[in-house]
Order: sequence, then structure tokens, then C-alpha cells
Amino acid sequence: MISPFNDEYFMKQAFQQAMIAFEMDEIPVGAVVVANNQIIARAHNLTEQLIDVTAHAEIQALTAASNYLGAKYLTGCTLFVTLEPCVMCAGALYWSQIDRVVFAARDEKRGAGTVQKSLYHPKTLVENGIMAQECGQLMKDFFENKR
Repeated sequence: MISPFNDEYFMKQAFQQAMIAFEMDEIPVGAVVVANNQIIARAHNLTEQLIDVTAHAEIQALTAASNYLGAKYLTGCTLFVTLEPCVMCAGALYWSQIDRVVFAARDEKRGAGTVQKSLYHPKTLVENGIMAQECGQLMKDFFENKR
């Protein structure tokens, strides 16, 4: 049986979260955590609303997923996020021991892989490129509106 739940489907769910952030005048990054083809956490940036520089989409999603599972380690889970995680988020992902990270657009200035490829847990598979165009354009639109 063909499943409608693939990487593109889950990235579209993360993109919906990024759109919520965009509408809230937050930097438009969205994330979902998936376990067994089920979304267990949805999040978007909340740094402005919470007045908290650590309230990135990835951190919010990791916290929600850990609460859902009742566990600090997210083995067996995948994070889908619309922008390459920063160093802070890569560190949190490292400690979560998440199996897989899939991001859309690269962050050439602050992305963890751009800065140092060894920041992710050695067992974590990191992939990118799904919906990179759409997610990158949303970021460009956000910052063009700011200038």
C-alpha cells in the first residue's frame, strides 16, 4: 500500500507552522516531530511572543515531543524543519539523540552544518532540500517586509 505520509507531506506540515509564525510577525520557521508516521509535535518560532531568544521552532518541537513521549530521548523520531538548524538547536538535537533531521532551506550564515558539520549526534542522519525553494522564499519575503 502506498502511504501519503512521506517526507514532502511532513515538510508541508512544518511549512504550515512557518506560515503561522509569519502571520505572527515571528521569523517564519516551522517544525514537526514525527514518530511512526504520526506527528507528535508541531511548533514554530516564538522568540518575539515569549521574549526568549531560545524559543526557536526546533526547541519548541523537541520539548513538545519529549512531553508527548514522556522521554528525554527522541530515538525513533524525525524532525522536519523549514530552515537549517542553528548551532544552539543542533546542540539540543544532539542531546535528544533524535534519529533524523530533515531541513528545507540552508542558513548560510548561522546554519549548524555550515558552521561545523560535527555538531549533530553521530547517529543522527541529516538531510536537506525538500521544499527548499518555498521555505527559502518565505524567509526572503519576511525580511524584505522588515526592510
